[in-house]
Amino acid sequence: MAGTASRPSDSCTGRICADGTVGIIANPVSGRDVRRVAARGAVSTTEDKRNRIARAVIGAVTAGATRIVAMAEPFGIATGALTDLRIDAEIEIVDVGATVSPADTIRAVEAMRARDVSVLVTLGGDGTNRTVCGVWPEATLVPMSTGTNNVFPSLTEPTVAGAAAGLVATGVVDAETCAPRSKLITVTSQNDASQKAEPAGGWTEIALIDAVTLADDFVGNRMPADGVRMRQVLVSRAHPASIGLSSLAGLLRPCSFDDDAGVLVECGPGGQPMRVALAPGLYRTVPVIDHRSVELGEAVELRGPTVLSLDGDRERTIGADDVVRAAIQRCGPRVVDVDRALELGAAAGVFETSRAPTGDRALSEASNVHYHHADGTPIRDCC
Repeated sequence: MAGTASRPSDSCTGRICADGTVGIIANPVSGRDVRRVAARGAVSTTEDKRNRIARAVIGAVTAGATRIVAMAEPFGIATGALTDLRIDAEIEIVDVGATVSPADTIRAVEAMRARDVSVLVTLGGDGTNRTVCGVWPEATLVPMSTGTNNVFPSLTEPTVAGAAAGLVATGVVDAETCAPRSKLITVTSQNDASQKAEPAGGWTEIALIDAVTLADDFVGNRMPADGVRMRQVLVSRAHPASIGLSSLAGLLRPCSFDDDAGVLVECGPGGQPMRVALAPGLYRTVPVIDHRSVELGEAVELRGPTVLSLDGDRERTIGADDVVRAAIQRCGPRVVDVDRALELGAAAGVFETSRAPTGDRALSEASNVHYHHADGTPIRDCC
């Protein structure tokens, strides 16, 4: 579906369709995994997520969004937040047959792309947004944090995050100005002896923030990484105040969203020990051998035998004889700068009641909520 969806060429600003449609994708299991047991990360409840979505949608509609598209899932997060919300906008709930698996997000993004959603508001961590990017790398995102690894999404208040999404979705503010393309790490295997099920041509994976190799680990491990097992840490951005594997690079050589570069840290036995916040409330020792800046497009060889972690999730085994290379490029999704979007919206007078899309009237009318299958066929309508 994602490969055949057409993108209208008119009424578009900054390479996105500015038709006032905002999509909502909430990962129902973000902020609830086993890492809450091993560390001290906060648990994000279903009710908290509903509240965040409601606030974001109210902000988006106040800023001009005229249509909201959300995914139905077994926890009823979006449906619970939107069904009785009194806003002046059309609401479409899309049933993608969610079963609380990573495939749910994939199908939801495909449905959003097919509906020409202008801006996606995502609720999750680095891993959730990585899945979104894997399906739709050209998407424009307002990522809100609820996951374990939260370098990519922000902690911005959902009300103003939603308002920023609405401003970009309607074209009131220019996406080129306040929603620049993010950096993306692409990892490619040229000959893969360890993954027998893979095609002879190898495989390609992506990461938004970090690609890390871990010795003596295993694919699917959800526990926080052991610092002494870290071997190579390649990051697209890092800050000393970050949490997760990329925070190591942030302590050594900070790299921002805007920097046209990344950072590579080499780790292993004999390195200088450093204390690093690898998870909320969890510092561990990492032996650092060396670190350096990496230019955009520069190929970095990732060595085995190791396990490849992408944005905190162990995804692949790299064999001793595998040829695996990674590179950072500015080809990731657009990310809305909430502060900048609100500044531009305020300067344009969007929130003055005489000029605002919602005027000075209360948003007190119950919305029309439409329930559709992913292919667009209706399930039921509710007023």
